Amino acid sequence: MMFVLKTVISALVIAGASELAKQSSFWSSLLISLPLVSILTLSWVYFEQRNAEQVQNLSTGIVWAVIPSLLFFVVLSAALKNGISYPLSLTLSCISTFGAYVGWIWILGKFGIKI
Repeated sequence: MMFVLKTVISALVIAGASELAKQSSFWSSLLISLPLVSILTLSWVYFEQRNAEQVQNLSTGIVWAVIPSLLFFVVLSAALKNGISYPLSLTLSCISTFGAYVGWIWILGKFGIKI
C-alpha cells in the first residue's frame, strides 16, 4: 500500500510541475529546479525507516552527484539554442552527463571519496 501511495504522490508532483510549465516558464523553472526527487526520496526513506543517519548519508552523496549533473542542462540548452532537434539534444545531454559522472567518480575516487 505504501508503494502505491508513494507512486501517486510522486506522480502528482511531476504532473503538477509539467502543468505549471505550460503556464509560466519562470515558476515552472523554479519548481523544477528544486530537488523534488531527492526531497521525495529522502522523505520516503525517513518516514519508512526513521533513520536520520541514512538520510544524512544519502544527502551527502547527492551533493557530490549534483555537480556533474549540471552539465546536462548546459549541453541541452546550448544544443537547442544552436538548432539541434530536441531528441538529439537530449541524447547529447545524457551522453555528456554520463561521461561527466564517470570522470567525476574517478576524480573523487582519487581523493578517497565515495558517492
